[in-house]
Amino acid sequence: MTRVSRDFGDTMQKDAVPAVSADVIFASSRFPNYKLGANNQIIDAKDDPKALSMKEVVARETALLLEQQKRLSVRDLTSKFEKGLAAAAKLSEEARLREAASLEKHVLLKKLRDALECLRGRVAGRNKDDVEEAITMVEALAVQLTEREGELIQEKAEVKKLANFLKKASEDAKKLVDEERAFARAEIESARAAVQRVEEALQEHEQMSRAGGKQDLEGLMKEVQEARRIKMLHQPSKVMDMEHELRALRTQLAEKSKCSLLLQKELTKSKRAEQNLSQSYELDGFEALGSYLRINPCFDNAPELSKCSIQWYRVSSVGGNKEIISGATKPIYAPEPFDVGRVLQVEIVADGQKVLLTTTGAIDPAAGLGSYVEALVRKHDVEFNVVVTQMDGVDNKSESIHALHVGKMRMKLRKGKTTIAKEYYSASMQLCGVRGGGNAAAQAVYWLANKGLSFVLAFESERERNAAIMLARRFAYDCNIMLAGPDVRSGLGT
Repeated sequence: MTRVSRDFGDTMQKDAVPAVSADVIFASSRFPNYKLGANNQIIDAKDDPKALSMKEVVARETALLLEQQKRLSVRDLTSKFEKGLAAAAKLSEEARLREAASLEKHVLLKKLRDALECLRGRVAGRNKDDVEEAITMVEALAVQLTEREGELIQEKAEVKKLANFLKKASEDAKKLVDEERAFARAEIESARAAVQRVEEALQEHEQMSRAGGKQDLEGLMKEVQEARRIKMLHQPSKVMDMEHELRALRTQLAEKSKCSLLLQKELTKSKRAEQNLSQSYELDGFEALGSYLRINPCFDNAPELSKCSIQWYRVSSVGGNKEIISGATKPIYAPEPFDVGRVLQVEIVADGQKVLLTTTGAIDPAAGLGSYVEALVRKHDVEFNVVVTQMDGVDNKSESIHALHVGKMRMKLRKGKTTIAKEYYSASMQLCGVRGGGNAAAQAVYWLANKGLSFVLAFESERERNAAIMLARRFAYDCNIMLAGPDVRSGLGT
């Protein structure tokens, strides 16, 4: 469900239908003066000094027509509906797979119970009691599985209902696109013909003026009014209504995805609590980029964390490879971009006993961060406001604002016009999130500029911190450098 919310929240490319005024060009700037009286009657205003000249009227009408190019295309809305429909179909497929897996579990539990029933008739004494206890446990598991299956059925029904709604909305949007396209083409042709007639009338008027003739303005004014009517027909009310409906649908789908994710995490926590009721510690915090995780004791008599040995690990989602996170030995850890899509574990050693805590799922990405970084990549140099909290491992008491420049070839730290550090991307450079500290760890990074110079920098927000890390790693990768923390290899083969 998280992947769907992320996909749905992704940037959508525009392929806008040209506005009606895209090809309308007035060849002549001469136009007779006129004004509209009561009941929209055209009145000759040659002697009125306050009346606008025909050249100014045509310029104003052209400017108003050109504003239509900024309107949102209905085709964009159709594309958004189609992406929502694809996301709902993906949800439905996942629900179907989970239902199939649940059926297989029912079959396995039935076979296991039959085997235990057969075994109970062959044993006696203490072994028979153990077999009966095992049968009781299998029956309890079957009850829990049935309850979970009911939740999955309800969730599948909601997803199916949402998919049907999106499918119908997508079909309606496609139909509306076809209608609007045909209507727009007809209006464009009508506008072009009207403008052509106006131009011909203007040329004829110029020729007759030179010969001393008199132009009949009534037909010309009707053509101008017709062009104005065409412009008024293209008000964006329908497009705005569809945009509001689409925004509401996206919000509803995001809420459903978030609710489903929370239910899954609560179910995982409940299962782990049933398996180990005597566990002394638990992980607290939102498991997503931009937040932090904290180890909390479950009992008052639990050993103090300051007297325990702590080590954080990241586990790959493919293969389950376990990697140590160097320096992450504090009760608080703030995930960084490398942790997205991976499960985090923390090992606590207290009084000779080892406790292993694991996040309920993979770390989720921050909403909108990917599109924000893509926008920053287009710039040659991006500046972030930071505060230097440590320099070469020594605390810096000054809270003055510094500027961190992340460029395509190098990184630079300056204060005012004074440059403190300026280094090109290299294999010896390191950049990662701060691995420890308090609740401000989600806003801080560790930067090893070279072997003799390191900084701990605090950003204005978690989003700025993660964007700076992702942007620097993107630029370094273009230079064949893997920019990471001390526990990851820094060089790439060229």
